[in-house]
Amino acid sequence: MNSSLLRIRTPEGIVFSQLLAGPVTRFLAWFIDLLCVVALLTALGQFLILLQLVSANLAVAVYTLGYFAISIGYGMACEWHWRGQTVGKKLFRLRVVDAEGLRLQFNQIVTRNLLRFVDALPVFYFLGGITCWLSPKCQRLGDIAANTIVIRNPRVA
Repeated sequence: MNSSLLRIRTPEGIVFSQLLAGPVTRFLAWFIDLLCVVALLTALGQFLILLQLVSANLAVAVYTLGYFAISIGYGMACEWHWRGQTVGKKLFRLRVVDAEGLRLQFNQIVTRNLLRFVDALPVFYFLGGITCWLSPKCQRLGDIAANTIVIRNPRVA
């Protein structure tokens, strides 16, 4: 049996397979998403230059809240709107799905994205990368907690 292939058996007895995304492809997709987040934060920073003229402290507070909303909200919004995909996942044809083959639920999206900070510890996704590399289903901590997997999304002819 191929270790990068996950077999799922439904309660009705139907068996199907999903091709798991590897750590390298997942990292590349994450890097594209990081660039998108940086672009959004840069745009926010440019917008807040005007607010600094009124109050520097208020501009810092708004930027801090904006940083949290964009860094966490980007993944949640994209994965909810595009059914398990972000810009990076779309480019590399990856998709987040429920580990049991069920439809991805909003609470799973929230859980896996909130735990992104833990996966990023101590630096540059070290903990999440090691966990993904050692996990039989190539799951980072957020995926394990949310019971999700990242699969390769086959091109439909």
